Amino acid sequence: MNARETTNSYQTAPTPTRGVWHRLRTSTRGWGGVVAMATVCALALTLALLLPLTQPKSQDIDADTAGQGVTSVAHAKAEDCENPQDQSLAPSGGDGTPTVDAIKARKDRRLIVGVDTNSYRWGYLDPNNPSGELEGFDIDLVHRIAEDILGDRDAVQFKAIPTSRRIEAIQKGEVDMVVRTMTINCSRIKEVAFSAPYFVTGQQILAPKTSTITGYDKSLADKKVCSAQGSTAYDNLEEGRKNGDLPDSTDIRTTVPNQLDCLVKLQLGEVDAVVTDGALAASQAAQDPAVELKGGLFTDEYYGVAMKRGSDDLVRQVNRTLENYIEDGGWKASYEKWLHPTMDQGDKKSASATPPEARYK
Repeated sequence: MNARETTNSYQTAPTPTRGVWHRLRTSTRGWGGVVAMATVCALALTLALLLPLTQPKSQDIDADTAGQGVTSVAHAKAEDCENPQDQSLAPSGGDGTPTVDAIKARKDRRLIVGVDTNSYRWGYLDPNNPSGELEGFDIDLVHRIAEDILGDRDAVQFKAIPTSRRIEAIQKGEVDMVVRTMTINCSRIKEVAFSAPYFVTGQQILAPKTSTITGYDKSLADKKVCSAQGSTAYDNLEEGRKNGDLPDSTDIRTTVPNQLDCLVKLQLGEVDAVVTDGALAASQAAQDPAVELKGGLFTDEYYGVAMKRGSDDLVRQVNRTLENYIEDGGWKASYEKWLHPTMDQGDKKSASATPPEARYK
C-alpha cells in the first residue's frame, strides 16, 4: 500500500491561501463591487456544495478535539464533572484487545479516522503540494497511531467529518476514531470515549483588524458572532449570555457545520467576529492578514482523540501511543513543523508548545 492510497476517500475544497482571501476581502469593502461580490458568493456557495461530499457512509466500514489557570468561563454542563481531561484509561499493552483485533482483521487493513481537511496546519490539503496528501499536526498524530496499531503509518482511510458530526460519526461506527481538534468536556465524555489530552489551548475571538472588538467582553454588544454547530465555542457563547459575561445584545445565532465556514462569513461581512479555539484562530489569522486575534484566551481547551464508548482496548492503545509520541520527540517535532510558525512569537513560546500532562482515572 502506498501513501497515496490512504487519502482517496474524501473530497474537499483546497484551503484558501493568504493572497486569495486578502484580495476577496479588499474587493468587497464598501459593497461597491458587484462583480467582486458575486465572485465571493460563488466561492462561499462552492464550499457549501462541497460539504455534503465529505460526509462518510456507514457501509464504508466493517460492520463490527493555553496553559492551566487561564480559564474564566466554564463549559456548559461543567458542573456534572471535574477535570474531564483526566478521565481517560491508563495505557496498556497488547492483551485483551477485541477492538484493535477487529481493525487488524479487516480485509482492507486500514484505520478509519475522521479528520478535518480544511484547517490550516492541523488537517488540510496544500494546493502547492503535488502529492495531494493531507497534512498537519492532527494528521501526523493519525499516522503515528496507525503505525503503532498496524505497523504501517500509511494504513489510514481518512474521512472528512464536519464539526457538527464528530460525535455522530463515532456513535454510528462510520469511523474508528476522530482526530479533529476535539475538546474533551463533561457533556462529551457521556457520549464518546476520549484519550488523554494531546494538546491544550483556549477559546479566543477572531475579528477584522479594523474592528472595535477587544475580546470576549462588552465590546461584543450588538455584534454578530459566528461559531460551529456542536462546538464548545457555541456552548461558551450561550453560557456567557446567561451569566452576564456577554451583553444580551450579542447575536450568537449564526452557526455553521464547519468551523472554517465562520471565517468565510467574516470575510463576507455577514458576521462581526468568530469564536473558536485560539490554536485554530491563529492559523486562520495566518491565512488572512485582514483579521487578527482579539483579547486573550478565556477558557482551557484540551484536545483528545475521540472513540466509541466501550472500546477500552483502543483507548488504552491510543494512550500508549501518545505517551511514546511525546517521550520520543515526535510530538515536539510535529509542533515545530506545523504550529510554531503561527502560535509562537519570536522567542516567546505559546503555552500550547508544551504537551499537557496525562492523568488517568
